[in-house]
Amino acid sequence: MNHVTVGSYLAQRLEEVGVQDYFAIPGDFNLSLLDELLKNPRLKMINCCNELNAGYAADGYAREKGVAALLLTFGVGGLSAVNAVAGAFAEDLPVIVVSGGPNVNSLMENRTLHHTLAQPEEGGKFVLSVYKEITAHAVVIREVSTAAFRIDEAIRIALSARKPVYIEIACNLAGALISKPNTLSLMPTRKSDPGSLKKALEHVSAFLNGSRQPVLVAGSRLRTEHALGAFEILASKCSYGVACLPNAKSFFPETNPQFMGIYWGSASSPGCREVVESSDAYLFAGPIFSDYTTVGFSALIQPARLVEASPECIFVEGQVYHGIVLAEFLTGLAAKLNANPTSLDAYLRIKETIHAAPAAARTELSLSTRRLFHHINESLDSMTTVVAETGDSWFNGMDLHLPDGCRFEIQMQYGSIGWSVGAFLGLAAANPQRRVIGLIGDGSFQMAAQEVSTILRYNYSGVIFLMNNGGYTIEVMIHDGPYNTIQNWNYAALVESLKGESPVLSLVVRTEKELLAALKKSKTSKGLTFIEVILARTDCNKALLGWGTAVADYNAGKSKAAN
Repeated sequence: MNHVTVGSYLAQRLEEVGVQDYFAIPGDFNLSLLDELLKNPRLKMINCCNELNAGYAADGYAREKGVAALLLTFGVGGLSAVNAVAGAFAEDLPVIVVSGGPNVNSLMENRTLHHTLAQPEEGGKFVLSVYKEITAHAVVIREVSTAAFRIDEAIRIALSARKPVYIEIACNLAGALISKPNTLSLMPTRKSDPGSLKKALEHVSAFLNGSRQPVLVAGSRLRTEHALGAFEILASKCSYGVACLPNAKSFFPETNPQFMGIYWGSASSPGCREVVESSDAYLFAGPIFSDYTTVGFSALIQPARLVEASPECIFVEGQVYHGIVLAEFLTGLAAKLNANPTSLDAYLRIKETIHAAPAAARTELSLSTRRLFHHINESLDSMTTVVAETGDSWFNGMDLHLPDGCRFEIQMQYGSIGWSVGAFLGLAAANPQRRVIGLIGDGSFQMAAQEVSTILRYNYSGVIFLMNNGGYTIEVMIHDGPYNTIQNWNYAALVESLKGESPVLSLVVRTEKELLAALKKSKTSKGLTFIEVILARTDCNKALLGWGTAVADYNAGKSKAAN
């Protein structure tokens, strides 16, 4: 056969770029499209409870696989996923959003359809208009003759831009025949402008080699730019002390002798801020300088000392060099830098005096957050991925000392609470061999709790720690009020009720002794382990206190706009 259906063509292209599982919510406009995708035995459909959580799952999947697919229905489905897709855009994740669309004939006849705004003359464009704002490319396919080209174009853009795309396919075209896919490679190839790269390397190497105490700082965009390996080689060659921004935790091995910790302004690892901010030159590779990563823009980064190597350009001493691939820049720089361990030596001198002993065990008393994370840390290994929800889990997670191979995932740029439940699902689906550990607060969990049902349905293993402290701790620290108190749930019982025929170990712990017993049981448990941890409302990481104050002060700043 020289022809395939539009749906089969899409399935083959998704398979070619590395998608093995796709997250779907059925609806009448996408049922025929789902039928076509199901004919591909190498693709697995994962049915989610709602579109928002499915989008979060695609976010998690793309972090592991480099690309993800999300299948929705028109209007109510597409708009329900907008928050998750916007988060994927902010986090530089290629999520291919595919929506079934209205029948072409109905649109041509200006009929009023369900899942629309009841304005036939609008032509069903309202969803497309929204997605144009939160994707790198949004397209509606209503002609068979252009279907293959438009699918390929969208997928190319998703991969090259490292951003979501939106593809809407009319429901009566999913089974239409088109030519079979050719062998055209969909993987983008990017090359630096040779002249610009040469000038940037000469300028940056001279600047860093001429400094007294240079440091390296890893940013979150190293991964999306496929530059993690190049960064590690650069660090090895130059011998600088190395820090990570909070959303790049685990991007540089924490067992490496050059690792100084997390640079996060006032919330930095002990000793790390002092060394970074006292250095006369710092190279930030792939950073996002936001109010969250800089603690309300309070981090003391001096532009005159900064080399900012981003996916878009290289900035140094007031000069900007465009047209440079980040990985190529870091690789070239490794060959030009002199070894200079001065910043690392400074950190090691400070480190000897600041690192405190862990809190003493209190096996019979109420469990503290500090002791909880001490035991979580002991359970980590090279095949663990930690997913930390927005809130206190960010700060406690930063204190974890990760073994080689252990991964750490947060959504710091977008910060949508509830994200971690879907992301847990996506990460587990993308690599079932890895053990996922979820760290989530009770307030965040209430946003997305039902997706635990999907984790159980597909029998993904791992551990979810639900920190029950009676409210939105991060909001309390930024700006407290009665709106930060939530209804308490019996979380462990809720998870038990969702299991159906799936195995689950669902427990409540109040003391360290109970936690140790729960962790022991989890080692032999099949499927998901859910541990509800009862904590005091005021028991939070001390770094959150200062961070919350700084962010609150920035949010409350007097408006500079004209009255």
